[in-house]
Amino acid sequence: MDNSRVVIATVGGAIVGAVAGYLLFTDHGRSLRRQLEPALDDFSRELHSFRSTVQHAAGVANEGWKLLSEAIGEAEPQAARYGVGQTSPF
Repeated sequence: MDNSRVVIATVGGAIVGAVAGYLLFTDHGRSLRRQLEPALDDFSRELHSFRSTVQHAAGVANEGWKLLSEAIGEAEPQAARYGVGQTSPF
């Protein structure tokens, strides 16, 4: 079992090294990197935007629970039931 892990790690390292060498040291690899960078930047912006949307939705849901709790007369709002360091499931 240990030998198979060593072989897998060696093959994985060789593949990563080959890809890095191709992207860094060949003309076609440099061209490919230049094409990928804008796409990766766009993807990063989309992820950031999605994260902001999810955080906003969580805030809205948390406020909704708070208002609902107050409306039905609970002493503590729903959000207060979470411990220190925990967040709402929304």
